[in-house]
Amino acid sequence: MTDRKTRLEALYQALEKRIVVLDGAMGSTLQAKLSIEDYGGSHLENCTDNVSRIRPDLIREIHGQYFAAGADIVETNSFNGHPVSLMEFELEPFTDEINHAAARIAREAADEYSTSDRLRFVAGSMGPTTRSITVQRNVTFEHLREGYRRQARALVEGGSDLLVLETSNDTRNVKAGLLGIEDVQRDLGLEIPVMVSGTIELTGTMLGGQTADTFYVSIANHKLLSVGLNCATGPEFMTDHMRTLHEVAGTRLSCYPNAGIPDEELKYLETPVSLAAQLEKFVDHGWLNLIGGCCGTTPAHIAAIAKMVEGRPPRAVPRTQHRTYFSGIDLLEADDQNRPLIVGERTNVIGSRLFKDLIAQENWEEASEIARRQVRNGAHIVDVCLQSTDRDELEDIAPFYEMLIRKVKAPIMIDTTDPKGVELALTYCQGKSIINSVNLEDGEEKFEKLCPIAKAYGAALVVGTIDEDPVQAQAFTRERKLAVAQRSVDLLTTKFGIPPEDIIIDPLVFPCATGDENYIGGAVETIEALRLIKQHIPFVRTVLGVSNISFGLPPAAREVVNSVFLYYCTKAGLDLAIVNAEKLERFALIPAQDRELAENLLFNTPPRSLPADHQDAAILGNAPEDWRQQTREQKAAINQFHIAAIAECFRGRAGKGKTQSHRADLPIDERLAQYIIEGTKDGLVPDLDSKLQAGAAPLDIINGPLMTGMAEVGRLFNNNELIVAEVLQSAEAMKAGVNHLEQFMEKADTVARAKVLLATVKGDVHDIGKNLVEIILNN
Repeated sequence: MTDRKTRLEALYQALEKRIVVLDGAMGSTLQAKLSIEDYGGSHLENCTDNVSRIRPDLIREIHGQYFAAGADIVETNSFNGHPVSLMEFELEPFTDEINHAAARIAREAADEYSTSDRLRFVAGSMGPTTRSITVQRNVTFEHLREGYRRQARALVEGGSDLLVLETSNDTRNVKAGLLGIEDVQRDLGLEIPVMVSGTIELTGTMLGGQTADTFYVSIANHKLLSVGLNCATGPEFMTDHMRTLHEVAGTRLSCYPNAGIPDEELKYLETPVSLAAQLEKFVDHGWLNLIGGCCGTTPAHIAAIAKMVEGRPPRAVPRTQHRTYFSGIDLLEADDQNRPLIVGERTNVIGSRLFKDLIAQENWEEASEIARRQVRNGAHIVDVCLQSTDRDELEDIAPFYEMLIRKVKAPIMIDTTDPKGVELALTYCQGKSIINSVNLEDGEEKFEKLCPIAKAYGAALVVGTIDEDPVQAQAFTRERKLAVAQRSVDLLTTKFGIPPEDIIIDPLVFPCATGDENYIGGAVETIEALRLIKQHIPFVRTVLGVSNISFGLPPAAREVVNSVFLYYCTKAGLDLAIVNAEKLERFALIPAQDRELAENLLFNTPPRSLPADHQDAAILGNAPEDWRQQTREQKAAINQFHIAAIAECFRGRAGKGKTQSHRADLPIDERLAQYIIEGTKDGLVPDLDSKLQAGAAPLDIINGPLMTGMAEVGRLFNNNELIVAEVLQSAEAMKAGVNHLEQFMEKADTVARAKVLLATVKGDVHDIGKNLVEIILNN
């Protein structure tokens, strides 16, 4: 018998050299051999985990058959060994005994079949439990975590070399399991390799709603032996999902499918030869490090698979790519192609009176609708702040987040200073969330409290450029912002182990229109700080609370100033913008006069012409363009001049949200084009119907006003007046219009048609355009 350390060294060596073979089904193989007595009585029928206590000889025999067939690793008979699952058979008090026995039996078999040149290994099987925390809501995260901790400890103490969280259908369950296992690692002082294997249904997602890549990103913070897929279907339906995992995963990959999908008599149809042949395609692509079988597979299946992979190289684990991902149910990547991602700011009890009132009324349904409305209006991420002096945030998190995660697929930004609130909120998030925020105001104290939480749950961190400086804690100049950011990133990466791609720097926004001399020039310094941060700190992302810039101005002026500021920040390198998506003007659609007023205020630009008798004519006459070269008197006078000018211009104007461009007054063709230019769907379908009723052909509408709108979008984009996110909104409006018109198109009366191959990178900006071309060509 070898010691644990030697076995783990041998396992890692094997994974470097070859594809490691797992065993096949335990339950279906076992059930064919069992009587009622073998379960422990009729009240325990189908509780196969209890068989380890009653008939250990049968379990040992099956393990031996799989080792003899060529398996390197067998899984313990403990798939439903979590106390939550055992509770249904009133066996929860026997959790430790059942799991320990399962591991001991497998250990004995592994030791028997091990040789000096080929050791065999035991994986402690930990299933998803009989309860999905996201779907059913009949178990708590902490209850699951504690149960997994208990199961994991018994499996390891019984002789398991590694653990496998398998057939996972809810990422929150998986996170609870991983944290429970890490608790055991700390308790025992042992390294415990962990495999995680998810189950993708025929719908293309897990039961909890995530796709394969979203699932991986949500748990990638943990040091895993492998990630992969098992159960659910045969390998044919796993192909796309395994390809996706291969493209995104920075760890080893596993796959152990069912022997196909069972027929109406529940017989699995894939033979050993056919299953091995289908899995060989994955091996040919270089996708696998571990391979085996799940439901319906037998020692004969494993023998065929082991023979097929003999001598074949394993997947090469890619180097760290430093890509920044966030996720809820949907996956979101922050990169230079989609800047800026919009973070909805209205689910905030400090910034929204409506949201605060709904929380005070405990109207969770309507409060969560505000989040959904933001996403529908273009927000990619939802910022949630429940922290106020009026209520207990910890009491509000549970009911609000329970409702929120059922309405919003987007990633969540958790906006609170309370570490307990942060961790509680993270237990409700399936995906990779964002913590807003930490800083060095109290030295490293906040880092010490929040970094362990961020690492445990895989959350990204917003880091404000604030430190202990007694004179200017909130960094104001571009140089200070960069210096504080560099110090923060250095501490986070080297001392606290936070990857740079999970760090989001907030260089702070100061209001430009309050008249406070301390804030004059702040907009320019923030814009330039963004540029410096992107130049000097690799892989980090940036974020700003954009709306802070216009504090103190009338609502209509705020919308314009916010939009102009966002435009220049984006050009400088802004990745995430916290803003009200419903009231975000497009830079290209802002009237030139309004745009100039906002630019003058933001950049503190000296007035170009002044009446000779103006009270500040002498001060302003020769003022430099660069605000840093202006005298104190010039700075203040220029700022006051532009505040007065913008207030005068917008006095009496109502805030109008996204510009309506007086569409109702336009001819219908111009109106249809305007929907595309503005990237809005509101009112599009009724106007399309009006155009159809007037006798226009669907394709004429597409090739006419809709394409006219897209052409103008292209022109504005080429002139740097639109950002990528706005182009995508226009493309979505175009797609909605074409989809509506498609039903009215007549198929061409041709006998034969040419084949056209359309392709682009999945999820790329051009993917929408490709799909539009497909719809048009199909008709």
